[in-house]
Amino acid sequence: MHYLQHNEKFPPISEADEQGLLAIGGDLSIPRLIYAYNHGIFPWYDDSQPVLWWSPDPRMVLFPEKLKVSKSMKKLFKKEAFKVTFDTDFERVIEACAEIRREGQHGTWITPEIIKSYRELHEFNLARSVEVWQDDKLVGGLYGIYLKEQQVFCGESMFARVSNASKYGFITLVNQLKDEGVKLIDCQVYTKHLESLGAEEISRARFLKYLEIPLED
Repeated sequence: MHYLQHNEKFPPISEADEQGLLAIGGDLSIPRLIYAYNHGIFPWYDDSQPVLWWSPDPRMVLFPEKLKVSKSMKKLFKKEAFKVTFDTDFERVIEACAEIRREGQHGTWITPEIIKSYRELHEFNLARSVEVWQDDKLVGGLYGIYLKEQQVFCGESMFARVSNASKYGFITLVNQLKDEGVKLIDCQVYTKHLESLGAEEISRARFLKYLEIPLED
């Protein structure tokens, strides 16, 4: 396992272990995060651990044209059950994502350090948010990293305070990104929820081709 010093570069992606763990340590500086996302690497750890950097194989992704929308969700869209906005309240969205307790997860990986760094990424228009409203209340949302040059969006986290709110926001985002020419949405790791929306697993090598990064980079 590779332990990063403060300014040390990442090892080759091919050195990630079977679970996809590539390196431990380093920092969450803006240059490191930008490099990481552009090379198919992301941080994921809880507040009791050092920074853990991942590049899993296979990779869960959604091709926008393969988005699945259930009949029940189509009814919600027909009723315009929610209002969706983009980048109007990034801070509240990421803080709400941090508050959500997820099954099998100890604590939250969205630490104060993560919030600080991603707030800066948002100021650089790299981290983007989706807000879902009902009766002028923020009831759901998600955020992620938009690699516009590569036409890839990297989803990070979502939350919902009422049923279907985050799903409504996600579907709206996917359709928006499709219109903008995005080729791929990175969902990182497998979940049944993402699979139900049309996401699928592809090899890391295939995923990196969308970032135009060779495996040994």
